[in-house]
Amino acid sequence: MIDTLHPADDNGAGLKRHLPAEADTAALGAALAAALSPGLVIYLRGDLGAGKTTLVRALLRALGHRGHVKSPTYTLIEPYVVSRLDLYHFDFYRFTSPDEFIDAGLDEYFAGRGVCLVEWPDKAQPYVPPADLDISLTHAGPGRHAELGARTEAGRRCLSDLKAALQAPQPPG
Repeated sequence: MIDTLHPADDNGAGLKRHLPAEADTAALGAALAAALSPGLVIYLRGDLGAGKTTLVRALLRALGHRGHVKSPTYTLIEPYVVSRLDLYHFDFYRFTSPDEFIDAGLDEYFAGRGVCLVEWPDKAQPYVPPADLDISLTHAGPGRHAELGARTEAGRRCLSDLKAALQAPQPPG
C-alpha cells in the first residue's frame, strides 16, 4: 500500500492510499477496525465493485466476526454485534426516494452508540446524518484507490488512530 497525504492533511483530516490488491483493501479495513469508536458515522462511496463490502468484511473479521458478511443491497441493513461495538452496515443503492430512509425507521439506528457504515449515502439525503469519516474507493487499474476524509472531530480522532494502526509493525503472517 502506498500512502500520500492530501493538502488538508496538515490538520489530520485526510489520507490517500493506493490499494494494488484485494489484500490491501482488507488490510485497510482491518486497520480501520482498530480505530473505531462508538457513535461514528462512516460514509462508504464508490461505484459497484469498488471494494466497499470487501472493506467492511475485513473490518468485521478484525473485530472477531466469523459469520457470513454480505452487502445489504436488498436488506438495507446488516447489524453486527462484534467485539466492543454494535455495527450497522447500510446500503441505500436501491432507494428510489430519500423518504424511504424515514419510512423504514432507519433514523433510529443513528441515534445510539452504534457505528454506522453507510453505502450510497447520497440516496438518503437529507435524512442520513452527516459523516464523521468519508471513505471513497475508486477503481485504479487492477487495484483500488482509497481517499479518506475526516468531517468532524470524532472523524479526525478515528483517522489519526487509523494512520497509527497503518504505521504499526504487522505481526508475522
